[in-house]
Amino acid sequence: MKRTKNHNPFYVITGGPGVGKTTLLKELQQRGMAVVPEIARELIKEQQAVDGDALPWKNKKLYMEMMFHRSLASFEKAKNDHKETTLLFFDRGFLDALCYASLEGIPIDQEMRTYVETARYNDHVFILPPWEEIYQTDEQRKQDWNEAVFTYNKIIQTYRSHLYDLIEVPKTSVKERADFILNHIQNS
Repeated sequence: MKRTKNHNPFYVITGGPGVGKTTLLKELQQRGMAVVPEIARELIKEQQAVDGDALPWKNKKLYMEMMFHRSLASFEKAKNDHKETTLLFFDRGFLDALCYASLEGIPIDQEMRTYVETARYNDHVFILPPWEEIYQTDEQRKQDWNEAVFTYNKIIQTYRSHLYDLIEVPKTSVKERADFILNHIQNS
């Protein structure tokens, strides 16, 4: 796959479950940054509320497909709604759905492959490493610690295979993490 450098202002913040992504994005939002919330958690909450099947512990394929298509829709909406100079942070990206598919052995259709080869976030993707001291499970996050670490490693593999540059965000306070990201963007 040949990469075309992409310096658009659409930054993904990713990582395994329970590493502080959402808290970090809330901090960035409080600083006036535009944020696109995580699709997966909202999808799980929605499906739980209606006793739906698109859940990672019920119909994994349907869950992955819905997660991918909703992530794609949020990306397309952002392309249409945001100025090219405005920073926009995504709580995960559509590649996270491909990562999930890989974790679960779910095949990726050609439409999805084509989309991830042609649509791109900024080349710099911020990844938060596993952090056992803050890791917690809840009604939407049911993975154990080992699954969380495995997911993190699979995310690295997925983004690198699509030629993104991963920037690891240090395990520090949420304010320091936000500073790290904004400083990196400013100095890139």
